Amino acid sequence: MVLIIGVAGAIASGKSTACRLLSEQGAVHCDADKLVHRMYDPGKPAFDRIIIEFGKDVVGEDGFIDRKILGGKVFGNPDKMSKLTKAIGNIKEEIEGVMKQWRHDLKDDDIALMEAVNFMDSGYGRYSDLTWLFAVDDDVALKRLMERNNLDMDAAQQRLSSQRHWTERKDGADIITHNNGTIEELISIVNNEIINLKTNHKNKSLTKSKYTQWWESQNN
Repeated sequence: MVLIIGVAGAIASGKSTACRLLSEQGAVHCDADKLVHRMYDPGKPAFDRIIIEFGKDVVGEDGFIDRKILGGKVFGNPDKMSKLTKAIGNIKEEIEGVMKQWRHDLKDDDIALMEAVNFMDSGYGRYSDLTWLFAVDDDVALKRLMERNNLDMDAAQQRLSSQRHWTERKDGADIITHNNGTIEELISIVNNEIINLKTNHKNKSLTKSKYTQWWESQNN
C-alpha cells in the first residue's frame, strides 16, 4: 500500500524545501495551501464570498485574489481567519479527498506527501500513515521570514504568532526534524529519514503512528 506522509510545520520551518526535494526523487506531493487557493479562483463560489466578506481591494490586477493583501487582513486575527475559512468552503473535504484518492490510485511502493501547516491540528493525520513535523527556533524563523518575504519585524512576527508552536504538536509527530541550520544540513537529514522510511515501509516494519492517540487527546 502507498505510504502517505503528512508534512507539518509552521512557516519558515523548511517543510516545503523538504517536500520539493522528495518530489524531485519521485514522491507524489500536494501542497494543501495551493489546493485551497484553487478553491477561490475567479468563477468559483468562494471567490465571491471572500470579496463580500473582505472587500474588492483583495482582488489583484490579474483578477485573482491577492493572497498577500488577504493575508494582511487575517493574519493575527482569529475572528477574521475563521470568517475566511468559512468563506472558502469545505477545506477538510478537499484535502482528505486527495489522500483517499491516493489510496485508490497509487502503487504499493509509492510515497505521497500532503504538506499543510495545520495538518495535525485539522485531523488530516487520520488519513495518513505517519506525520513528519518540521521545527525551527523562533529567532531563526523570524529572520528567514523577513528575508524571504521582504517583511518588517512586526509583519513577520504577526505571521509567526498566528501559528501554533511546534512544541504543541510534538507528541503527535512520528518524525521531528529540527531545521535551524543550513540548507545542506536539512537536505542531509531529509535524505537519511526517507531512506529509513522506505526501508521500513518495504519491510512492513513501520511503527504505529502516534497521531491518532494525540488527536483524540486533543479533542476530548
